[in-house]
Amino acid sequence: MAAPLAIGILIYPNVTQLDATGPAQVLSRVPGATMHMIWKTRDPIPTDAGFSIVPNTTFADCPKLDVICVPGGGGQVALMTDPETLDFLRAQAATARYVTSVCTGSLVLGAAGLLKGYRSACHWAWRDMLKDFGAIPVAERVVRDRNRISGGGVTAGIDFGLTVAAEPAGEEVAKSIQLVLEYDPQPPFDSGSPEKAGPERVKRIRDRLAGMLQSRQAANTAAAAKLG
Repeated sequence: MAAPLAIGILIYPNVTQLDATGPAQVLSRVPGATMHMIWKTRDPIPTDAGFSIVPNTTFADCPKLDVICVPGGGGQVALMTDPETLDFLRAQAATARYVTSVCTGSLVLGAAGLLKGYRSACHWAWRDMLKDFGAIPVAERVVRDRNRISGGGVTAGIDFGLTVAAEPAGEEVAKSIQLVLEYDPQPPFDSGSPEKAGPERVKRIRDRLAGMLQSRQAANTAAAAKLG
C-alpha cells in the first residue's frame, strides 16, 4: 500500500488554470496522493480562462503538506504583499518535503523569502525578476535545487508534475502516468521559447505585456522591500 502523500496547490483569483490543473492532473495519479486545492475560502475561484475552480481546502483547515505548489497567473501580483498568503506558504514550507512552483508562482515563493540562494525556473518574460529575492533564474523547463522544484511557463507544469511525481513514487510510476495521459508533445509550431520564436515575435509579445511588466515589477519591488 502506498504511503500517504498530501499535495497542496494554491489557487487564487485570476490564476492561470493550466499552471494549477496541469500538475494536479499528473500528481493526482501518484499512489497515495491526496489533492488539496487551497485558498482562503471554499468559494469558486475565477481563473484567467473564464471558468472557476472550487477549492476543497482552506488555509485554516489545510493539513501539513508533503508538497506545496504555487502556480502563476495575473492574480499573482496581489499575492506578493498579501501577509495571509505569504505566512501560510512559510508555515507549510517549514515542514514540506518539496516546496514548488510553476510559472510566476516562483515569484510568490520569492516574496515569502523561500528562494534566497536557490536556482529557480519561471516564465521567460518574468524570469529575471527572481533576482529581486536573491534567487538564481535558470532558463529550463524544470529546475531542481535541493527540495525546491520549479517549472517554467504554463505548459512546463506538466513536465514539472512528472518530475515531482517521480520523487516519492519512482521513475516507473511517473513514466506510467505519462503514458496514461498520452503526454507525447508534438506541437504544430516550433515557437514555444524566445530562442525559437525569434526576436521580432518576442518583441511583439513583450510590447503586449508591458502593462503587466510594470505591475509585476512594482509588486516585486514592494515585496523585496518587506523582506529587507
